[in-house]
Amino acid sequence: MPTPISKPAAVVLLSGGLDSATTLAIARADGFACYCLSLDYGQRHHAELQAAERVAGSLGACEHRVLHLGHDVFGASALTDERIAVPVGGVQPGIPVTYVPARNTVMLSLALAWAEVLASRDIFVGVNAVDYSGYPDCRPEYIAAFETMANLATRAAVEGARMMIHAPLIALGKAEIIRRGLALGVDYALTVSCYQATPDGRACGVCDSCRLRRAGFAAAACPDPTPYAL
Repeated sequence: MPTPISKPAAVVLLSGGLDSATTLAIARADGFACYCLSLDYGQRHHAELQAAERVAGSLGACEHRVLHLGHDVFGASALTDERIAVPVGGVQPGIPVTYVPARNTVMLSLALAWAEVLASRDIFVGVNAVDYSGYPDCRPEYIAAFETMANLATRAAVEGARMMIHAPLIALGKAEIIRRGLALGVDYALTVSCYQATPDGRACGVCDSCRLRRAGFAAAACPDPTPYAL
């Protein structure tokens, strides 16, 4: 019998939200053996980390690791500092107070470290530059710049194994993301996207993330399985 061909490994950043779950499904459909990385960085709730565990299991991840960081010691974000209120008045122009300084850079750097250990050349991240809250580290220019840095900074790349940062959702609207995920078997009932979800994962319904999620399901003409408080 022929020897089975092993799948290439990929590290997938998995927050437990809608976008990262879809990204994991895409990576799996692209033929990767997926190693999921979630970060407990001091965010307001752990419901999304519990969701990440559910999603990783549902979509057949090879492994799911949660790293614990003390990013909240810096504050300056409504997601890590209880003294700063999460905006609930609707998505506004500019960079909102829910932006966490350097979060994606820190997360991608840790994913890069694990990718080197796994001898993986591929990292997947669910950033989006269409239906999002204006974060500077969700732009195509940022992803391209980080990939350039990764290929300058790692032993694997210097020795010829070029690293690739995949951002398959970056140019998609939320409705397109939802349709793509449903086609790939994502169960969005397992995910949590809310910035201030309750411990059991109930979404507030009024933060930017909830508004974008709710509008996406409406635009996709798909039932929204999210349990909203409002």
